[in-house]
Amino acid sequence: MVLPARNRVRRPADFTAAVRRGRRAGGRRVVVHLLVPGPRGDDAAGVPPRGGLIVSRAVGNAVVRTTVKRRLRHVLAAHITDLPDGSLVVLRANPAAAGATSDELAADVERGLSRCARENGGRR
Repeated sequence: MVLPARNRVRRPADFTAAVRRGRRAGGRRVVVHLLVPGPRGDDAAGVPPRGGLIVSRAVGNAVVRTTVKRRLRHVLAAHITDLPDGSLVVLRANPAAAGATSDELAADVERGLSRCARENGGRR
């Protein structure tokens, strides 16, 4: 499963907005940052939900980082359609993600998205 191009966060300003203004739910392996548009959502109409990844050098060497990115991208692609239009979600991998299985990463992401959705009044 691949994350479609229309659902990718590309601009640094979007990453910054999600991390600074969005809800955060941290786990041992992955931190989820979710920014959902306001209740009016005027500027979100017709804009698909978008997601991005942050995997720093602290996670491991290039091979390990690429493996973690590939696994997280697969998990994100499965959940991106559940988010409301205009949402931004950023998954930040912690160093513990290097030794995690795909199922463990998926469980952390699902838990984080659920926690962020609860904090946003149940909108997911």
